[in-house]
Amino acid sequence: MTSCWGFVSELEKQFVDIAQQLDVPIHLVHAVCELQALNQEESPHWVQKANLQKKLGHKFFPIYQAVQEILANTPRASSLVENLNSRLRNYFFLRRHIGNRYLELLQFFLNHRRFMRSERPERVGLSPLEIMTGRKQPHWLEYLGFNRFQRA
Repeated sequence: MTSCWGFVSELEKQFVDIAQQLDVPIHLVHAVCELQALNQEESPHWVQKANLQKKLGHKFFPIYQAVQEILANTPRASSLVENLNSRLRNYFFLRRHIGNRYLELLQFFLNHRRFMRSERPERVGLSPLEIMTGRKQPHWLEYLGFNRFQRA
């Protein structure tokens, strides 16, 4: 099962790809990522940006754009945790009656259940697992060995 920290390794893989494609040290790609967190209206942002532009030269802008795109497509951890807590809260009372194994089944279900609606239209019809991995997955019932009902 995918851990809640799975986005970190996915992010790191994408940063390594950028570093390899543009033949730059990975720490500079990380520095461009850290630049995104600085307030653009304050001088530390502009000082850091100037230093990175000097070190990276013509490679700065492609790296900056690629990192921006990756971050825009990466789910925010706090919103994931808040979403998870709000979903789980309704199920915790069952744990007392069913036991801890129930939580494993619940984790599986929530990771594989597809979103019926979302504020981000590109997520509708996808499961959290599909969003994190970028790969289409079988329906969660099929993972458990059941055949889905299909209307003729």
